[in-house]
Amino acid sequence: MEEAIRKADVLIEALPYIKRFHKKVIVIKYGGSILGDEKIRNGVLEDIVFLNFMGLRPVLVHGGGPNISERMRQAGKKTEFVGGMRVTDEETLKLVEEELWELNQLIIKELKLLGAKAVGLNGKDDGLIVAEKKKSKPDIGLVGEIKGINTELLNNELKKDKVAVVMPMGRGKDKRAYNINADEAAAAIASNMQAEKFVLLTNVKGIMRNPEDVHSFISTLTVDEVNGLISNKIIQAGMIPKVTACVEALAGGVKKTHIVDARTPHGLLLEIFTDQGIGTEIIK
Repeated sequence: MEEAIRKADVLIEALPYIKRFHKKVIVIKYGGSILGDEKIRNGVLEDIVFLNFMGLRPVLVHGGGPNISERMRQAGKKTEFVGGMRVTDEETLKLVEEELWELNQLIIKELKLLGAKAVGLNGKDDGLIVAEKKKSKPDIGLVGEIKGINTELLNNELKKDKVAVVMPMGRGKDKRAYNINADEAAAAIASNMQAEKFVLLTNVKGIMRNPEDVHSFISTLTVDEVNGLISNKIIQAGMIPKVTACVEALAGGVKKTHIVDARTPHGLLLEIFTDQGIGTEIIK
């Protein structure tokens, strides 16, 4: 009996959030090694299906870095990064697109098995992600800078109660396809859709003042505090592009951004539907 009451309490706690976020867009970025782990992936997709059935409108933007690097290794190509961006020639771009599409279709299949309606979208098609070549020294090849998002296309799919699953590629006015960083793609989509929330799923607890100390976890940060932590080298390496994406999304009009550990069972639901949350939220 007590267990049943406890479950009811959890549902009642979620109710104000379910009401507040009904028909609101939530953009989720999911990639890296946690995308390749079947158990974690199943849990994340279950949460997204739950959000969908609760009346929220989820857009899932996925990367695929480790899969792409492995595919390049098999093809005998060297993987090279400059400032966190994959140097992309024509052959690499082809491998990137093939691998991303494979992952996209796997996610769609698994979402449908969980009972959701889902649609896979390639960012380079139908003007979904308009891009131009990223200016960089040294030159990093066919990597795109985002110039526009076709929000009408996304809204049309979301209004049909579908989960939109977007692979991060873009196309320029020069008709060329470009490789797009998934964090940047997700932040741009969140901004242009004026999303209620932007959630970055990762494989760490969130932002820590000291990575060695589990008690130094930070649950809420403002943009100014984030900039201070980057200056003081507390936020560094792979976390910088993630918090930068959050800051850009907030600047674009997103209400709240979150960095959540995908390894925590139902971490996405706990962050959105409970008072406490489990990740680091970054706010204006």
